[in-house]
Amino acid sequence: MPYRQTFSCIDAHTCGNPVRLVRSGAPPLVGATMDEKRQHFLREFDWIRKGLMFEPRGHDMMSGSFLYPPQDPQNDMAVIFIETSGCLPMCGHGTIGTITIAIEYGLIKPKKDGVVRLETPAGLVICQYKAETVQNKIKVRSVRITNVLSYLAASNLKLDCPELGEIVFDVAYGGNFYAIVDPQENFKGLEHYNAELLVRLARELRKRINDTYSFVHPENPNIRGCSHIMWTGATIDKNSTARNAVFYGDKAIDRSPCGTGTSARIAQWHAKGKLQKGEDFIHESIIGSKFIGRIEEVIPNAFTNGITAIRPSIEGWARVFGENVISIDADDDPYALGFQVL
Repeated sequence: MPYRQTFSCIDAHTCGNPVRLVRSGAPPLVGATMDEKRQHFLREFDWIRKGLMFEPRGHDMMSGSFLYPPQDPQNDMAVIFIETSGCLPMCGHGTIGTITIAIEYGLIKPKKDGVVRLETPAGLVICQYKAETVQNKIKVRSVRITNVLSYLAASNLKLDCPELGEIVFDVAYGGNFYAIVDPQENFKGLEHYNAELLVRLARELRKRINDTYSFVHPENPNIRGCSHIMWTGATIDKNSTARNAVFYGDKAIDRSPCGTGTSARIAQWHAKGKLQKGEDFIHESIIGSKFIGRIEEVIPNAFTNGITAIRPSIEGWARVFGENVISIDADDDPYALGFQVL
């Protein structure tokens, strides 16, 4: 396969975390669902992800997306997510950023004004956006996504964490699996640790979690394993509900409050009786940016294993800041397929 291609991209950030929408150069994918197309991408086109997300064309926190026609004609668009950590089933901040870019640039023409029905590898996500016209251009002010079913997968698990000692944690699903570490005897809260240490601890803790426990989505065996660690702690704003620092990839902390992570945490809180349907959950990121989450629906016996799930919504904003054309040519550039230093 010739590793040579040019990609037209639009760059934005969602509450501080990057989103690179690739508007031309998406590889042809086969499959009856977006999950099957995701598997095809991983088998044959992961070099594109690495070239666009890793250095020198990307960076440790880089994430992006490709748009595709929907499988179901009732829907508006489909998406594949890419980032340094892989090709995720669902990405909340990525969805908010992708919808913002796509509406502002006219890449999606919704069947219903203000609503985009978006097919993701994890399932259908409904995106409601607020937009206005500014100097004859559409400006998206915010996006609320109604996410896939989310649930608490396990609670009160224990493992030894280097430098901290025994840690108690829950694992919840919000489009990806999250290990959630709340303040406790051996972890005082994220505000007491710097980002470098949180990354180092999370990398080893995630490895130990996946070596010890198994997490598989009850309806999709392709969604498996704990991919993210969520450290929690005291809020910056007294009006916020909670704060987090989400670790992903090999050395990244999400600058946004993390959409699928917020979904997972809402599911955790609901399962423990701390949040009810319709209540606002104002979630802060490590830099203080906010998403507003809410439980839209509670579904008893949501899956064949009898788990109660919730359907969460997450509202946030994104801002577009640039356009670029990126080339990947492995015959000419020894670093065409990207690299990571650590």
